[in-house]
Amino acid sequence: MSAPRLSSTPLAGIGVRYDLTTRDHARRLSVVAHRDGHRTVSAYREDDPDACDLSVRLTSEEAATLIDALMPEHHTPNLLSTTDLGLVAERIELPGSSHWNGRLLGESRIRTETGASVVAVLRRAEAVPSPTPDFRLAGGDILIVIGTREGVEAAAAILGRE
Repeated sequence: MSAPRLSSTPLAGIGVRYDLTTRDHARRLSVVAHRDGHRTVSAYREDDPDACDLSVRLTSEEAATLIDALMPEHHTPNLLSTTDLGLVAERIELPGSSHWNGRLLGESRIRTETGASVVAVLRRAEAVPSPTPDFRLAGGDILIVIGTREGVEAAAAILGRE
């Protein structure tokens, strides 16, 4: 088997198309990076590389989320695999319309109600590790929450309350 191949093609007035051929040459994927920030991801059939099997248009935020899933910044060999322990860590954005916008983290009672912990808050270009109960939340904050799947989902529901 040879190495996977990646090529790029400028698309006048649209953006750039990136084509990936897998190392076994069985599949071809393409990503069109549109000038407006959107991305179109397409997968082509194994038996006919010119026939598209799937095409998905993503917003720039959705594309960034997919990139994080494919190549998470936090991935290091020394990092504990929380899923092996029955835990998950997720980023939860606090909507501007949230009931908790402008209120203290402790008032949300997230840990007490869900068992999940807010281990950091990302605000603009700043990170606040281990926020205390008197940390004041603001719309647009991204809370890093760790706990069981159920606990993190319950924390997201609490934070999304309007």
